[in-house]
Amino acid sequence: MSKTKLNVNEIEIVLYKQNEEEYISITDMAKYRDSERTNYVIQNWMRTRSTVEFLGLWEQLNNPNFKGIEFDAFRIESGSNSFTLTPKRWIESTNAIGITSKSGRYGGTYAHKDIAFEFASWLSPTFKLYLITEYQRLKEIETNEYNLEWNVKRILSKTNYFIHTDAVKNYILPNKNYEKGTGWLTYAEEADLLNVALFNCTAKDWREANPELSKKTMNIRDIASINELAILSNLEALNAEMIKENVTKEERFLRLREIARYQLSVLNDKDFMKTLKKLNERVFVDNKKRIKE
Repeated sequence: MSKTKLNVNEIEIVLYKQNEEEYISITDMAKYRDSERTNYVIQNWMRTRSTVEFLGLWEQLNNPNFKGIEFDAFRIESGSNSFTLTPKRWIESTNAIGITSKSGRYGGTYAHKDIAFEFASWLSPTFKLYLITEYQRLKEIETNEYNLEWNVKRILSKTNYFIHTDAVKNYILPNKNYEKGTGWLTYAEEADLLNVALFNCTAKDWREANPELSKKTMNIRDIASINELAILSNLEALNAEMIKENVTKEERFLRLREIARYQLSVLNDKDFMKTLKKLNERVFVDNKKRIKE
């Protein structure tokens, strides 16, 4: 289950995906109407006949285990002055899946995006428009081919880093007389060997030059271009192999730097977009639009 956040009218709204279906926090959305009594806002929405009928229809279309008899009872009662309905009562009585409750840090009432948009209409047509706009922006970012590739390259880079550090542990540490607890120095040196070969600076140099990004726990690899991440993945694998072959650190650095420069020049000539640094989530989307313009 993965979570992300939408920002609608300065209100942070949590969205999570489970089994390829997206659910949006209607507890967060209810803050648009009353930030102190979100449960009351949701219950007011759920007690109307139109809402009950919409929820029931959605469940009939998407939930084979939906209890239709219990739904009919709610539908008949809905709209009367004495009728009340809570998410918990709806879920437990009808076995509904369109609305769910979560506990913990991101706790609250969540609704399938179809239902959440209906709730947004009830809150305010203006709010619904802002919500849909923000949601579409998120989808554009997620489906952009360059953002997807950057994420894949970043994952591959992290995976190869473990392979690389394992080679350091198995083939370098045993030959060193470091005292207990100082093994991390070797890892840092090997990581910086790659950093200097590709980025022309150490991790420490980058942190000192980018204190604000460093405070956000970002590092030099987090803002690398797609091409740089692809090459970094190659360098980590090559360095691990050279370590196993007992190639000296000086020779490894010379080889890696030469390979990095050559590969970077070739890849950068092929695709300008992949040379861009990802400083924010929209970098590839915005620059792609500028190119088309």
